[in-house]
Amino acid sequence: MDQQLLAKTFVELADNLVADFDIIDFLRLLTDRCVGMLDASAAGVLLADRDGKLRVMAASDERVRLLELFQLQNDEGPCLECFRTGVPVIVPDLGTATARWPRFSVAARRSGFGAVQALPMRLRDEIVGALNLFHTSPDPFDPAATPVAQALADVATISLLQQRTAERSTVLNEQLQTALNSRVLIEQAKGKLAERQGIDMEQAFTALRGYARAHNRRLADVARALIDSSEPLTGLGS
Repeated sequence: MDQQLLAKTFVELADNLVADFDIIDFLRLLTDRCVGMLDASAAGVLLADRDGKLRVMAASDERVRLLELFQLQNDEGPCLECFRTGVPVIVPDLGTATARWPRFSVAARRSGFGAVQALPMRLRDEIVGALNLFHTSPDPFDPAATPVAQALADVATISLLQQRTAERSTVLNEQLQTALNSRVLIEQAKGKLAERQGIDMEQAFTALRGYARAHNRRLADVARALIDSSEPLTGLGS
């Protein structure tokens, strides 16, 4: 494990006290670093909205995003179980989970995954979501990597909760709702850009994210501009 990158990641996840805090980019950073540092094949994050329902907020690739949506639509899977119980769910071989999650286990293996673990995003008694890590092969998870993944999830949770003010519940719910709305815009922009440039959805997201970072803009603002064609986005196919 790259110790310098790990230290940098903790700093990045804790450095949220800025006016333009971008929750979508923040959570994508979490999934990307879990894949890059912890030998996970893919990662996803689900957060609860104002009604307590889990929503897909970030995924390291399109396969995971679709699988997380499948999990929610079928009301079964490790992230749901983890969120509801508040304890980690670790399954080193999804082939043994057909009785536990009959539809999810089949869908996950069809997507190329053989193992999964879900870690709660919680602070004391408050659970805001769950972090899912996937492996392509059905093997035991690295016992040294799991505590690091939980620590990353914990830091991310603290950062999300720190966004609250005295009306902390209302503020976080509004922020999550805004993030959900932003997610819809980003998905629409991904589809438009993918069709326009003849690329896949993951490449489209990478292009959007790269443009937003290069121009110091929020992902949702770039997505809205692309959808509305309200301004030229030089270098982004518009």
